[in-house]
Amino acid sequence: MGYTIGVDVGGTFTDVVLGGTSGAIAVAKCLSTHYDPIAGIVAGVTRALGDRDPAQVTRVVHATTLATNAVLERKGVRVAFVTTQGFRAAVPLGRYARVEEDRYDLRFSPPPPPVAAGDCFEVVERVSARGAVLTPLDVGSVRRAAAAITARGITSAAVCLLHAYANPVHERQVAEILRESIPDVVTSSEIWPEIREYERATTTIMSAYIGPLMASYLSQLRERLAEIGIRAPVHVMESSGGVISAELAARRAVATIESGPAAGVLAAAGTGFRDVISFDMGGTTAKACVVRGGAPEITNEFHVGGKGSFGGRRAGTGVPIKTPAIDLAEVGAGGGSVAWLDAAGALRVGPHSAGSSPGPACYGLGGSEPTVTDANLVLGYLSSASLPLTPDLAAKALDRLASPLGVSREETAYAVHEIVSASMASAVHVVTVQRGIDPRGFALVAFGGAGPMHAARVAERFGIGTVVVPAHCGVASAAGLLTGALSTDRVLSRLDAPDPSAVFTSLTAEAAADLGVSPSDPGVLVSRSVDVRFQGQSHDLTVEWTPSREVLAARFFARYEEVYGIAQRGEIELVSYRIRLTAPPPDPTTPTADATTTAPPDAPSAAPFTADVSTLAPAPEDSTPSPSPPHLGAAPRRRRAYFPEAGGYADVPVHTRDTMAGAPLHGPAIIEDAESTIVVPPGWTATLAETRAVHLTRSTTCQTS
Repeated sequence: MGYTIGVDVGGTFTDVVLGGTSGAIAVAKCLSTHYDPIAGIVAGVTRALGDRDPAQVTRVVHATTLATNAVLERKGVRVAFVTTQGFRAAVPLGRYARVEEDRYDLRFSPPPPPVAAGDCFEVVERVSARGAVLTPLDVGSVRRAAAAITARGITSAAVCLLHAYANPVHERQVAEILRESIPDVVTSSEIWPEIREYERATTTIMSAYIGPLMASYLSQLRERLAEIGIRAPVHVMESSGGVISAELAARRAVATIESGPAAGVLAAAGTGFRDVISFDMGGTTAKACVVRGGAPEITNEFHVGGKGSFGGRRAGTGVPIKTPAIDLAEVGAGGGSVAWLDAAGALRVGPHSAGSSPGPACYGLGGSEPTVTDANLVLGYLSSASLPLTPDLAAKALDRLASPLGVSREETAYAVHEIVSASMASAVHVVTVQRGIDPRGFALVAFGGAGPMHAARVAERFGIGTVVVPAHCGVASAAGLLTGALSTDRVLSRLDAPDPSAVFTSLTAEAAADLGVSPSDPGVLVSRSVDVRFQGQSHDLTVEWTPSREVLAARFFARYEEVYGIAQRGEIELVSYRIRLTAPPPDPTTPTADATTTAPPDAPSAAPFTADVSTLAPAPEDSTPSPSPPHLGAAPRRRRAYFPEAGGYADVPVHTRDTMAGAPLHGPAIIEDAESTIVVPPGWTATLAETRAVHLTRSTTCQTS
């Protein structure tokens, strides 16, 4: 017997799922502990384990927002930037796009660069774009830079020399000298050796910026898990949806910047629908991603932070990162998003969130500002009978908004509900309509603690007729971690390399070494692609590799027309070579060799407001399967919930997935899960699939916008 644990730490909740060979066994959900994220993890893991032997845990897979938060909040370590003589100003100058309200700001000041100008240093050397050494490395200049960095008290350095992707010899020599006095040194040729100096520099800098934090965090996580008897390997979800070891995550921390959202997209891709829109709404943010043909869209460049970027598409906003990531849009809209009145008296929702501390007013933890969760409680979508919520506190918070607006409490609450749904719809709009994709042919897969409450309303705005809410939807991201295969990416820029097969072979060997596998091992898959551009152009497009130049050109022409809407022909050149190596996850039935039978100590004090939903079906494999719940198909409860189509509050049935067995459920209705709630508006019908997923379909024509 062996178990795998998936841990997803969000801005509001920490979700833990414990799985075995027959699927989900137990889940736990508790408030995130921002003062010490590991405390919330340990509390959730302890609760999910119950009385199971922690020594039987063979793998822990973690999705973390540590890297993202460090970049957004500028809480990384101080970094020195070392580059080729004459290029030290590239990073301080940067690239900035004036978007949103900044377009009209005559006194616009760009954000501070990732590295201050005084912390940028030059060394004497030069390599051509083809890899030829034009100016040999001056070792003396490197030692002078090392002395200056040490004198400033800087302990982390990022080395990005001109054209080091073509020939890394100088970078390696510089790093070797710097490491004599500087503890943490990373080079662009180690992190991501791809063409484009500025993006390669910022990617390397961000890895040096967050790498020490990630290494310390993962080391502490392993120690704290060992204290409760878990000595299994810790793996981390990377931005592209693969899983890597904690050691590799510490070395390539920049690959984990979009770790948190990636796991949920994998869960959406595993629902059995080929074309879906992943819709993940938690307590702090909402995220959307397109999955076509069963595979999520992947981008090779995204931007962290900045205005108007919606998670990474707006060039010139935030810090550019050149590493594969699941291509998603993100908005500051979640259950904890605060509703407020702007200077003109208009109602706004988010992006500020009450988070887990002090939390929404109805949590009773000290929060007093009205949030989306408070509005949903007032509307009757949530119930204080199944969760420790205080309706009176929510009502008081909404009354403070209703009074200046001059409307009733319930009208204010529904306005908050509608506004946040519109905000989340903007994320769906970014990944579909703005990219030329008609969303009406897709199913919307909703998960997260708050997603199923808003999914149908979001779908209506786009004419989407099917909404899928998977089992354990409230912890779907953590559940998605259990299915994540070991995977990593490699890239190398070589302008029309004379032997592409040799480049691919080298990249494959490096990736296999990172995962501790052999390319010839059973189940190991290697996908190859190449970046192609027209001769004379600067930018390129990625297409699947083939040795045939004619077929490769045809694929590039088709991709070019798809992206730009123009049929173009001409001479092409190959710029970069990419591989993605995927290996099956370790067998969960085989405990690790160093696992012990030490019983866990008393559980640490858990975060307040914990939703203990452990021991969900199916039962543990090492026990006798329990019979079907006695309430299967029983009569539902009823409560009042607000639906404008019904003229306001209406008495609606409240089901669980167990009481849904049999006939379809017509809206208005509510379906409660242990960790989430599904709202079925009028005009929608809910059915329970064999997978225990709830399928919502529009039974009447809904107004779209």
